[in-house]
Amino acid sequence: MAAKNSTQVIISGKIYTLSGYESEEYLQRVAAYLNSKISELRNLDGYQRLSPDMKGILLNLNIADDYFKMKNKVEELEQSLTEKDRDIYELRHELITSQIRVENAEKQIQTLEDRNAELQKEAIQLEAQIKSHR
Repeated sequence: MAAKNSTQVIISGKIYTLSGYESEEYLQRVAAYLNSKISELRNLDGYQRLSPDMKGILLNLNIADDYFKMKNKVEELEQSLTEKDRDIYELRHELITSQIRVENAEKQIQTLEDRNAELQKEAIQLEAQIKSHR
């Protein structure tokens, strides 16, 4: 099991110690994301007049919104990947079927070429017999 990491981060101007099994870099990215969302909200008209509880709720709603949008995007990408996998499977199946048809056609061509060569030999022999009977 990975070791637990602790790192100090600054969120909204205050120092916090975050700990978890994720890397310190990841914990710093989480803090940076929170700071970005807080900064985004502070730029909204009327945000400063909201109570601390309302600011927290607004922050949570924005984070939840980001989460569900990303979750939907992941689901769409997974669906697209599944469809592409199915398309690749079908194309491979078509390719194998086509290769089998080509191999069969090549065998038929070889058989016909062999038969043609036999018939040409027979034709030459028959011509020779006809000439010898004249």
